[in-house]
Amino acid sequence: MDFEKRIADIYQTCRKREEIQAAFDQLQLELSFEINEAMTRTRRQLLENFDDEVREKLRVRDEASREYLNRFESLLMQLSQHELHGHAEFLDDSSFRLLSRPFNADVPLGIYELPRRSGEAHLYRLNHPLAEAVIARAKQRPLQVGEIIFDYGEHDGKISLLEPMIGKTGWLTLSRLTVESFEESEDHLLFAAVSDDGQALDDETAQRLLTLPGRNAAVSEGGTSPDDILDGITRQRQVVYLRGISERNARFFEDEVEKLDGWAEDIKLGLERDIKEIDRQIKEARRAATLTATLEEKIAGQKLIKALDSLRNQKRRSLFDAQDDIDRQRQELIEQVEAKLTQNKVMVRLFTVHWRLNA
Repeated sequence: MDFEKRIADIYQTCRKREEIQAAFDQLQLELSFEINEAMTRTRRQLLENFDDEVREKLRVRDEASREYLNRFESLLMQLSQHELHGHAEFLDDSSFRLLSRPFNADVPLGIYELPRRSGEAHLYRLNHPLAEAVIARAKQRPLQVGEIIFDYGEHDGKISLLEPMIGKTGWLTLSRLTVESFEESEDHLLFAAVSDDGQALDDETAQRLLTLPGRNAAVSEGGTSPDDILDGITRQRQVVYLRGISERNARFFEDEVEKLDGWAEDIKLGLERDIKEIDRQIKEARRAATLTATLEEKIAGQKLIKALDSLRNQKRRSLFDAQDDIDRQRQELIEQVEAKLTQNKVMVRLFTVHWRLNA
C-alpha cells in the first residue's frame, strides 16, 4: 500500500517527464536494499526447493558459480578432470592449468577456461584439440563391470525422480545405437536400468542417476547383471528411437512432396497462362488478317499467325517436358526415401555398472 501511495504521489505532484523520472529513480534507490534482499531470498528458495530440471531451464546457479555452464560444457569439464589427472591442476569447475602435455597431444601449456574470462587463458571448448584428445581417449577405454555408490546428499540440488530410489540398488547399462542410411550416420545413447527389486527406471531417471557424485566400489560377490532384462529394456528403447527416425523421415518426405507439387503447380499454371495468351493473340491476328485489303498485309498476317502457332506448340512441349521432369524428380525422391528405409543398425554396449543410491 505504501508503494502504491508513493506512485500516486509522484503522478499527482510531478508534471514534467524529467520530474517523474527523477522521482522514480529516487524511489528505486530507497527500495534497493529491499529489492536485493528479496532477490537473494528468492534465489535461495529456488536453489533449495526446485528440481535440477527447473534450475537448468531458469539458468539459476548458486553464488559459488557465477558463470553459467551449459550441460555439455559441464560434462566436458568433468571428463577432462578425470582424463587429465596428473597433467593438469583444476582451479575451479570451469578452469584448469595444463602442466604437461597428455597423450602426445600438440597443445600449449597454461590456463584453460570455459568460458574464457581472461585474455591470457586458452578458450577450452568441444572442438579444441585438447578436448578432442580427451574425448577420444575416454571413448577408446574398455570398461569392465563395476559398482558405483551414488551419494544423493552430496548433490547440490534436488532431483525428485531419484528420491524414491534412495536406499535401493540395481543395475544400469549404456549402449550406443548407430543408424546408417543413405550415406548418413547418427548415434543415440540408450540407457537401461533396473533396481534389484525389479523396478525398471525410465530413461530420464537413469540419466539423472549418473549426474550424482559417486565413488567406485568392489562388485558384490555373487552379483550378476540381469542381462536379459537390461537387453529387453534396451531393445524397447531402440524401437522408440527407430520409430522416431521413421516419423522424422516421413515428415521430410511429406515436406519434399509438398514443395515438389507446389513447384509443379506453379510451372503448370504459368505455361497454361502463356498458352491462353497466345491463343488470344492468334485469334486477334486472324481477325486482323481477314480485315486487311492488300496481299502484302495478308501475307504478313499469316506469318504472324504461323509464328504464334509455333510458339504455342513450343509452350505445349514445355508443359509436357515439365511434367516429365516433375515425374523424374518424384521418382528420385522416392528412391532417396527407400534408401533411408534400408538402415544398418549397430548396437554396442558401452558399460555395465551395479549402482547403489545412498541418502
